Amino acid sequence: MKLKTLFLALIFIASLAGCGIYSFTGGDTGNAKTLQVNYFPNNAPLVEPGLSQRFTQDLQDLFLRQTNLSLVKSNGDLFFEGEITNYRVTPMTATADQTAAQSRLTIVVNVRFYNKLDEKKDFEKSFSHFHDFDANAQLAGSVLETALDEIFERITQDIFNASVANW
Repeated sequence: MKLKTLFLALIFIASLAGCGIYSFTGGDTGNAKTLQVNYFPNNAPLVEPGLSQRFTQDLQDLFLRQTNLSLVKSNGDLFFEGEITNYRVTPMTATADQTAAQSRLTIVVNVRFYNKLDEKKDFEKSFSHFHDFDANAQLAGSVLETALDEIFERITQDIFNASVANW
């Protein structure tokens, strides 16, 4: 029985080794070796300082954590560029005395993706997500950080899925 278990384990390990481009995160980077993520400027009517730098860094970090790609400044096999097109706060729910009980921060990012090795996978698409918060809270400090964490985690994961996970 031990010999059979050992044999099955070896076959399983050998089959994983043969899948060099497969990633347990679901990303298929094909033969790509490099990643280029250009700075995403904030072109939204309402500008939050540091938003562009934070988003660009979060997108780079996600790809570096979930793939074996190397980050380059130019001529990347996989290339992202775009801009933040909307950053807005809107009242969501009202109280009995007609004041807002909750507000919603929504961020929209337009992304252009180029796959130098497979141009059929290129796209331009907008990604957005929101975070609701208490209307009495100021969108600053930990409230803002929590909102940006949630929004950027979702948007960057959606970009990952659209570009290399083929979802």
